[in-house]
Amino acid sequence: MKVLGYVRFFGIFIIELIRSSLEVSRAIITNDRGMRSAVVAVPLDLENATDAAIVANAVTLTPGTTSLHLSDDGSTLYVHVMAWNGDEDTIQTIKTRFERVLQRT
Repeated sequence: MKVLGYVRFFGIFIIELIRSSLEVSRAIITNDRGMRSAVVAVPLDLENATDAAIVANAVTLTPGTTSLHLSDDGSTLYVHVMAWNGDEDTIQTIKTRFERVLQRT
C-alpha cells in the first residue's frame, strides 16, 4: 500500500511540475513586472521527517518555489514563492497536492 501511495505522489508531482513550468514560462515570456515574491510559512501536519523532506524537495523541484527551511519540530516549512498574490493559494496547493497525498500512504 505504501508503494502505491508514493507512485500516486509521483504522478501528482509530475502534473504539478508541468503546470508550474508553464506558469513560470508564461511569466518570463510576457515579462510580468507586476509579480511579487514572498517567503511564506506552510504549516505541515506530517508524522515523520522523511515525508516532510519529500514535501520540501518536491517544493524545491517545482518551478517558482524553493524550500528555505524546515522548522526543527517539522511543523513548518518556509517557502520562497516567485509569484505571491497575497492569498493562501500557494499554501493550500502545497498542503493538498503534496502533504495530503503523503498522509494517505
